[in-house]
Amino acid sequence: MSTVPSTVLFCLGLLLAGAPCRADDALAQVVARVKPSIVGVGSLQKTRTPPLQFIGTGFAAGDGLSVLTCAHVIQKLLDANPDEVIGILMGQGQAAQFRPAKVLAVDMEHDLALLRLAGTPLPALALGDAGGVREGQAMAFTGFPLGVLLGLHHVTHRATVSSLAPVVMPSENAQRLDTRRLAQLQKSPYTVFQLDATAYPGSSGSPLYDPATGVVYGIVNMVYVKGLKETAITAPSGITYAIPGSYMQELLLKNK
Repeated sequence: MSTVPSTVLFCLGLLLAGAPCRADDALAQVVARVKPSIVGVGSLQKTRTPPLQFIGTGFAAGDGLSVLTCAHVIQKLLDANPDEVIGILMGQGQAAQFRPAKVLAVDMEHDLALLRLAGTPLPALALGDAGGVREGQAMAFTGFPLGVLLGLHHVTHRATVSSLAPVVMPSENAQRLDTRRLAQLQKSPYTVFQLDATAYPGSSGSPLYDPATGVVYGIVNMVYVKGLKETAITAPSGITYAIPGSYMQELLLKNK
């Protein structure tokens, strides 16, 4: 009578005991590694209560003094009180600390912004070749969907690249074409990553990365792209978009 190898029995025992799979363990290690690079983006005004205001998420890239985020996140800050100081929020929980930053560049077409820090660099995340991303590929993104309501706490979501889609979809009729949509239609459409994950406005600017390596392939966008592609949807729909990392690399190269 044949016997089952002891190694098979051991592995089966681990499964029955609910031991984490290797993929989950790899993601847990990557999340721990990328969290110090992911920051909140906001402003400081000492006469305001509370003095710190959170707007979105960003992450360190390049030499660690460059922080990438979404342009619409920065635009909200630029349109606010001129006495506000733009910067990043870093740390954990209620002990989040503010660090001033300079707005170095804004790319409105791809909804990207580049901030520049002074002083000690943050650990930078590596940018991968976004041109190699394929439909069905597993991804993850980490950011601050709830802002700082309960303190600065990183939140990670798994995602799958559902589609490589053009950034703008034609409207059903001309009456639904606003100025922004018309301007985008006049340009050559570029591809964005459509993800099967739910994100919220605070997630804008979160890095989209390989869950096994932490290499970044895109940046989560919850306002600009969604407004162009899903004007009829007002609530989180289980669909999220991300701008490919190639545009982030161009922004970094232009502002060395």
